[in-house]
Amino acid sequence: ATPDRALVNMGIEARDTDLSAARDRVVDVSSRFLALCRTLGIDDRYIQTTGLTMHPEYRWDPKHQQRQLQGYLVQRQLSVDLRDLALLGQLIEGAVDAGVNQVNPPVLDTSRRKELRRQALAAAARDARSNAQAIANALGVSVGNVVRIDAQRLSSPPRPMMMRAEAAVADSAAASYQAGDIEIRAEVNAAFEIDND
Repeated sequence: ATPDRALVNMGIEARDTDLSAARDRVVDVSSRFLALCRTLGIDDRYIQTTGLTMHPEYRWDPKHQQRQLQGYLVQRQLSVDLRDLALLGQLIEGAVDAGVNQVNPPVLDTSRRKELRRQALAAAARDARSNAQAIANALGVSVGNVVRIDAQRLSSPPRPMMMRAEAAVADSAAASYQAGDIEIRAEVNAAFEIDND
């Protein structure tokens, strides 16, 4: 299946000896990131931001045998459920330009996953009956009713996209990304009655 959406997880991290300065930097980058999303036309309901997390950072001072405060780490996680893959390059490049300093590989998916999984299950069920029929024919018996069915969840989960940017036009700010395909698989194990004709 051809992917038509991507989950893009990013983060903002700032360190400073002054907690307020680190927090203000993260808040500023968050604001610029949200403005970028609005500029790209991404609906607010597809954007999630976590609250700020703040942690003191220490180092061990062997001379005084105690830990000393080095400063503070402030973080915020951002997540975008991108429904237009044509915007993927612009989103990532723009986020980095806005100051986002952690970008995970986008996780590609298809909005048709449930439908495609059902199609894969139906094909696997037909294949199970066909295999049972081939065995029954070789043994000189007939396949009867199904007595047990077990469907395995083999559907490939949404997969992270390789972050290989293709050659971009020199004056283009956004890299283009190659999405590839997603494989949806299913396995059905079935037991049938044997009819002795």
